[in-house]
Amino acid sequence: MTAAVLVPRRFSVSTAAESLSSSPCLSSSPHLSRSGLLHSRTLSTSVPHDPQLSHSIRNSTMQLSMHVPRRDDHDDNDERTPVQTETTPLIHVDPPAKTDPSMLHVALRSIPAVLLGSLLNILDGISYGMIIFPGTGVFADLGPMGVSMFFLSTTLAQLVYTFGGSSFAGANGSMMIEVVPFFHILANDIRAQIGEDHATQVIATTLAAYSLSSVLTGLTFFLLGALRLGTLIGFFPRHILVGCIGGVGAFLLRTGFTVSMRIDEDVDWGTLERVFLDRENVVMWGVPLVLAIVLRGVTSRWNHQLIMPIYFLIIPLVFYIVVLSLGADLTHLREAGWIFDVGTKESEAWYKFYSHWDFGAVSYGTLLSTLPTQFALLFFNILHPPLNVPALSVSLDEDVDTDKELVAHGYSNLLSALFGTVPNYLVYVNTLLFYRVGGGTRIAGFLLGVATAALLVVGTAPIAYIPVMVVGALIFVLGIDLVKEALWDTRRRTTRTEYITIVGIVVVMTVWDFVTGVLCGIIASCFFFVVQNSQRRCIRSLHTGETAMSTVRRPSIQRAYLREVSKQTTILKLQGFLFFGTISHVEDTIRDIVDGAKWKHSPVSFLVLDLTHVAGVDMSSTEAFVRIHRFLMVKGVRIVFCGFEGDGAVGRALESVHVLGADDVVHFLTFCDALEWIENAYLRAWYLAQKSEVRSTVFAALPGRHDRGYDRVEPQALDMNMTPRRSYMRDVGNRTIANETEEQHPTEPLNTLIKAFSSHGDGDGDGDVDVELLKPMSKYLERVCLPENHVLWEQGDAPDGLYIIESGVLRASYKFAEHLQRVEESMVPGTVAGELSGLSGLPRNATVAVERRATLWRLSMGELERLEGEEPVLARCFLRLVLKAAKIDYDILLSALAARQ
Repeated sequence: MTAAVLVPRRFSVSTAAESLSSSPCLSSSPHLSRSGLLHSRTLSTSVPHDPQLSHSIRNSTMQLSMHVPRRDDHDDNDERTPVQTETTPLIHVDPPAKTDPSMLHVALRSIPAVLLGSLLNILDGISYGMIIFPGTGVFADLGPMGVSMFFLSTTLAQLVYTFGGSSFAGANGSMMIEVVPFFHILANDIRAQIGEDHATQVIATTLAAYSLSSVLTGLTFFLLGALRLGTLIGFFPRHILVGCIGGVGAFLLRTGFTVSMRIDEDVDWGTLERVFLDRENVVMWGVPLVLAIVLRGVTSRWNHQLIMPIYFLIIPLVFYIVVLSLGADLTHLREAGWIFDVGTKESEAWYKFYSHWDFGAVSYGTLLSTLPTQFALLFFNILHPPLNVPALSVSLDEDVDTDKELVAHGYSNLLSALFGTVPNYLVYVNTLLFYRVGGGTRIAGFLLGVATAALLVVGTAPIAYIPVMVVGALIFVLGIDLVKEALWDTRRRTTRTEYITIVGIVVVMTVWDFVTGVLCGIIASCFFFVVQNSQRRCIRSLHTGETAMSTVRRPSIQRAYLREVSKQTTILKLQGFLFFGTISHVEDTIRDIVDGAKWKHSPVSFLVLDLTHVAGVDMSSTEAFVRIHRFLMVKGVRIVFCGFEGDGAVGRALESVHVLGADDVVHFLTFCDALEWIENAYLRAWYLAQKSEVRSTVFAALPGRHDRGYDRVEPQALDMNMTPRRSYMRDVGNRTIANETEEQHPTEPLNTLIKAFSSHGDGDGDGDVDVELLKPMSKYLERVCLPENHVLWEQGDAPDGLYIIESGVLRASYKFAEHLQRVEESMVPGTVAGELSGLSGLPRNATVAVERRATLWRLSMGELERLEGEEPVLARCFLRLVLKAAKIDYDILLSALAARQ
C-alpha cells in the first residue's frame, strides 16, 4: 500500500488549497498536491510504516506546515506570534475570543469564513448539482432539480455537524460529489430497463435509487461508528482507491465534453466525429478546456486561496461584457448552447423535485436490480470519512473520536434519505479553509448552514444566466486534476504492479463502467498480491544441526559426538504466511533434501520445521504437509515441528489433517526444546546400544522435560547397524563418546572432575588433563545432595561458590528483560554451574533449580581462597580449566540464542 492518495474533495477547494503554499506570508513551494494535502496525512495515522509512504507523508507535512505563520513574517515586537514547535498545529487557527464571548461578536468575526464557505458551495452546487442526473433523454431538464438536491443534502449535513454531531466546531458538510458517476450508472440502467416512454416511472425510480444510496450509506456509517470499526477501512488497498479516483477523473473529462456541447453520453464513431471534426463543437468544448488549463497554470505559479473563486467570477463577467458589446440575443445563445436552457426563466422552487416522487410509480423490481451498483457506490462512499477525519484531526490539532464522526455521518445520511436526497459527508479541504479564515466555531458553522439554506430557497432561476463554459471549465479542472494525481503523480510512488492496477481500473471504468472497474481492480490486486508474495522467500534459513546446538550444558565429549551426528539433522526455518503460492517451494526444497544427490552422502534422520515466524497456513499448505509427511515417512525421516502452540491457528490446521499427532511426528513450543529432544535422542541411541549397566547411569543424566516421544525413534535407533545413518552414528560414537564410558575412575570427586575437564587439557596446554594434578582438589570440594525442585540460587543472589555436577540435572533460567522471553539452560553431569559469578564475586545472573535429584561438588568462596593460598599451581590450572569450560558453554548459549532469531 504505497499510494499516498485519497479522494480529493473537489476542484474548487483543491485549487484554493494549492494556492495556500505561495501566499506572500508563507514559504513557497513548486506545487501543493491536493492528494498529498488531503490524504498522506490520513495514511500516516492509519497504516503501518512504509518507505514510499513515509516520503510522501514528509512532503505533505512540509507543504501543510507552510500554512503556519512564521515569526519572521511578523513584527519582532508582536507578542502574539507563537513560537513554532513540533506540537504546534499545522494550521494557525484563531481561537474564539475569550475576552468578549458575545454571540454577536463571534458571528461578525465569522462572516469572512461564511462567505468563503458559501462561495465554495455555490461553485460545487453549480458544477455537480447540474450533473447529478444525465443530461439527455428524460433527464435533460433535471439539472436545476439536481442543484436543489445538492443544496438540500449539504444543508442537512451542515446542520447535523454543527448541532453536536461532529467534534469539529467548524465542520463543513456537503453532498458526496465523488459518486456522481455511480448516479449516472443508476439512472441510465433504470432508463434502459423501464424505457424512455415511461418518464414518470423512470424519474420516480431514479429518485428512489438515489435515496436508497443515502439509506445504505447512513446505515453503514452508523454501524461502523457504533461498533467502533472505523479503522477497518485503513486495511483497504490504497492503489485501488487511486484507480477509482482516476476513473472519476476520466468520467469528469468525458462529462465536461457532454456538458459543454449538450450531447448524449453514449460514445460511438459518430459522436467522436461530432466532437472533434465539427468546428462549432470544437469551440464549445475548447473554450472551457482552455480556461481550465489556464487556471491550472495560474495556480501552479501564484498560489492563493482566492485565485480560483475570483477566476470563476471573472469568467461570467467577461462573457456578458462580450455579449453586450456584440448585442447578442440571450435566447439565441441558449439555443446555441452557450447558456443553460432550464426551460423557464422563472424560479423553480427547491421542493419541486418532490412532485416527481410517486411511490406508486416506482418500479421496485428495477430498483432491486440496482443493488450491485448500490453496493459499489457504498463501497466507494465509506472510504472517505474514516480517512479524512483523522487527517483533519492532525491538521487542526484536535483530538476527535473517528467512530463518533462516523455516527454523525450515519445520522446526516439517514436524514438525507428521509428528505429524499443524496449522500453527504464532512469535507476535509473546505473545513480546513473555513478554519483558516476564522470559522472554527459552531456559530460560524450554523451561519454557513443558514447561508446554504438561503441558497436552496433562492431557487434555480439564476442558473438560466450561467454560461455553460463556467460549469464546463469547473468540471475539466477537477477531471484533469484527478487524472493527473492518479496516473502522473503516482508513477514513482507505487510499484509496477500497483501502477498497472491503477491504469487498468481507469481504463475499465472509462470503457465499461465503474462497478466493473472496481471489481477488476480488486481481482487484479488479489492476483498481483499472490504473485508478489509467492516470489517472496518463505524459507528463512536452511542448515544442518551441526551449526545449532541446544542450550543444554553437556560434557565436551558428548558435544563432540552430537556436533558430528547432528549432520543428520536438517533445520528448515520458515516465515510469512504459507499459502498455495509459497508452499510449493518448501515442498520442492524438502524433496531435494531426501531425493537429491546429497542424500547418498549425508542422509537425514530428523527434519526440524521451525514455524516461529509463520503467521498462518492455508488449506493448500496443510495438504502439502501431508504429502511431505508421507514421503519423509518412507525415507525414515522424523518431522519435528516447533515454534507454535498446539491449540493455535497453525497447530489446529496441522492437527486437522492428522499431521500433528502422528506417531512419527513430534511437536515442541520452542526451537531450543526441539534441539534438546533431538540431542537426547542421539545420545539415547548410542547408550542403548551399550552395556546395560551404562544405560541407567547415563539416562539419569539426560534432561527430562521432553522424554515423550522417544519410543517413536528407538525401534530403529536401537540397532546401530541397521542403516548407513546408524552406522555413521556408531562410528562417531566410537571416536568420541566411547572414551567416556571406558575411562571410569573409582573415586569421587576425581571421576567427576575428569569427566568435566578431560577435553580441556591440563590447563596450560591442549593435552589430556593431568589426573595426579587434580587429586588434591578433593579436600577443597564439598559434596552436596539436593532433592528435585530445590532452588539452588535466585537471580541476583550473592555467589556462594561454584558447583560441579556429579549426577542429576540442573536447570538455569535467564531473565534478561521484562519484555523478553526467559532462556532455559539444562546442566547435566560433567558440567560446571555458577562458575562465572563464583569466580568474579558478582551477583548470580540466573535462577538455578534442581530438575532431577542431583549430587554436586561445591567449591565455596572460602575454599577457593584457601586453594589459591595453599596450592597456587593447582589453583591456576583449575581456574583455567573452569574458564575454558565456561567459554565453551557460553559460546553454545550465545549460538542457541542467535538461532532463535
